[in-house]
Amino acid sequence: MARSASLNEEMRAESRQKILAAALEVFAEKGYHGATITEITRRAGVSRGLASYYFPNKHLLVDELIDAYLDGVAAVVDVPGTPDERLAGIIDGVLGGLLGNLPVQGVILSLVVQPSTHPIFAEVEARKDERLSLLEDSLRELFAGRGAEDPAVEEVMLRSVLEGVIYKAVVYGPQYPVEQVRRWLYRMYGLPEPETTLSGEEPAPVGRLRASDRGF
Repeated sequence: MARSASLNEEMRAESRQKILAAALEVFAEKGYHGATITEITRRAGVSRGLASYYFPNKHLLVDELIDAYLDGVAAVVDVPGTPDERLAGIIDGVLGGLLGNLPVQGVILSLVVQPSTHPIFAEVEARKDERLSLLEDSLRELFAGRGAEDPAVEEVMLRSVLEGVIYKAVVYGPQYPVEQVRRWLYRMYGLPEPETTLSGEEPAPVGRLRASDRGF
């Protein structure tokens, strides 16, 4: 019996996701130049022909990974509520995503900054210019709702701080104090102290950071 079109589509989507997940693993271990399509297909458990059908070269794999990453970044601002609730949700969305996908963040960061792959990032960013512009506008509207004197500067500074946190967390790994940074951001923006951690537990008492925990 012939498979239905919906089942075929589901299988194709599953194969693509397997290939992308394997590509992230291999890029994380060997870097862009050290990674090979052969190794990626082996990790994904698919044939070389199938992988080449979807992604004829590594350039297209990187394009897809960065494309999905930027979609995730843009989706973080789609938080309902008051301006304060939205700001808290954005902070938690970024930091929660960071904690849950630290290896992925590291791979994406390396692909963005490497001279050989940065042009791919620039291409994807240009393609998503309209959505990223809407993200910036949404953040400016949020800060205007909070009564900011210069919403455009506030938007730039929030993104810069969060991007800096992502960079430091990628460099220092699990020792970087994401929860304490989160609480500092809440205080900086005058938000109520979070009642739980990003994992849903009660927050530990605030203490002085040990040198080994600072991530500086």
